[in-house]
Amino acid sequence: MMPRPRNATPPPSRAALKLGAHMSIAGGHDRAVRSAHEFGFETVQLFTKNNNQWKAPPLTDDQVDAFRRALDETGVVDPVSHTSYLINMASPDDALWKRSIDAMVVEVERCARLGIADLVVHPGAHVGSGEAAGLKRVAEALDRVVEATPDAAVTIDLETTAGQGSCLGHRFEHLRDVLALASEPARLGVCVDTCHIFAAGYSLDDRVRYDETLDDLDRTVGLGMVRVWHLNDSLRERASRVDRHAGIGVGRIGLEPFRFLVNDPRFRSLPMILETPKGIEEGEELDARNLRILRGLVAS
Repeated sequence: MMPRPRNATPPPSRAALKLGAHMSIAGGHDRAVRSAHEFGFETVQLFTKNNNQWKAPPLTDDQVDAFRRALDETGVVDPVSHTSYLINMASPDDALWKRSIDAMVVEVERCARLGIADLVVHPGAHVGSGEAAGLKRVAEALDRVVEATPDAAVTIDLETTAGQGSCLGHRFEHLRDVLALASEPARLGVCVDTCHIFAAGYSLDDRVRYDETLDDLDRTVGLGMVRVWHLNDSLRERASRVDRHAGIGVGRIGLEPFRFLVNDPRFRSLPMILETPKGIEEGEELDARNLRILRGLVAS
């Protein structure tokens, strides 16, 4: 079963945006949906299991029903899941690589059960084996995952990374190469993280540089492969190769790149997910503040 297409490009308007945030599943997967709705988000991202553990008990019918009911009752759409950070599909270690494949199969199956169409994953780290070997390893792992889940209506979205250590995905060409090597690229997509690409060296700070970066993305992987955006400012400077998220407009990226993004008609049908710090400042929840700022950037 193929995942839903994301080809529609609605006219720019506030209502067309699908802004969301990563929300906790403490108390149930449905709590993430309801929390997003309480803030006024249109979409949500969540883990389907404890992200720091390999295993998880199977989903129950009650958990699935509660999650789907929460979506129906709140109107939250296009939920996105993120995989465990333990997974490393680029690992040269056979035991870890196979364990990562098994974990990915479980993640895909859990998404399919919940009705989540997009699963975001970091490509992985080559740990000294080299970029070419690591990228080939990722593609082979994805082939095995897709082969093991032929009926899952779930797209696996490779996320851009900041490039810390030997992590792959900090160049658009890395994602291009994995997509080219994979046997079934139709089951794959891309998630672009603003903090990550900025930390990796891509510039977004004025209209010319924004367009150049998007043209580079289009030339390598194709804008049609982008299914999710992560909207995060960066605590560190451009090309730092350090992944440290900040609230919208309070980091080194600034407001203008986010203004370009939320008004770009090419992405108006896509989930745009905040992974910014949580908490309360000056009496306002930070998720609410970031949502307010992003909506304030939308052209009337």
